[in-house]
Amino acid sequence: MKKTTKTLLLALLSCLLLAAPALAAETPDNGTYTVELTMSGGTGKASIASPVEIVVEDGAITATVVWSSSNYDRMTVDSVDYEPISTEDGSTFEIPIVLDEDMVVMAETLAMSEPHDIEYILYFDSETLEEVSDGITVSSTMIDAAGAVILFLIFILAQRFTRARRARR
Repeated sequence: MKKTTKTLLLALLSCLLLAAPALAAETPDNGTYTVELTMSGGTGKASIASPVEIVVEDGAITATVVWSSSNYDRMTVDSVDYEPISTEDGSTFEIPIVLDEDMVVMAETLAMSEPHDIEYILYFDSETLEEVSDGITVSSTMIDAAGAVILFLIFILAQRFTRARRARR
């Protein structure tokens, strides 16, 4: 293999290795994101809108979940009760979450003749995490890939510049 080809392959590998730590991070940096939610359990009559907006602050993740029904008046997560912050256009709750784990939650509905607690399993998939910046959603994977490409292009330009200087000598 030519020296130039080896150098280019090494540069590409280096760029990919630089992007890898950001892809493997378990807890995102502080900020606002969206993430896809899957839900199971319950009666199948209610759902939660997805993607869900989450806020990460000092390692704690809070999700704003919006139910398809306005009849939910309480959610219980890890034995802590949460009241809705709104019941317009569905019951809206802010709850603590974990990514990539099945979370068992209870939600009390008033839709039946008397209040009922219904168990649901929520799963927030970090593979779908996208950062929200000034109303624009940007995937962290897109940012990492763009950074790797830019580093690769800088390396190629520097190498060509060096070759051109040597040729002039």
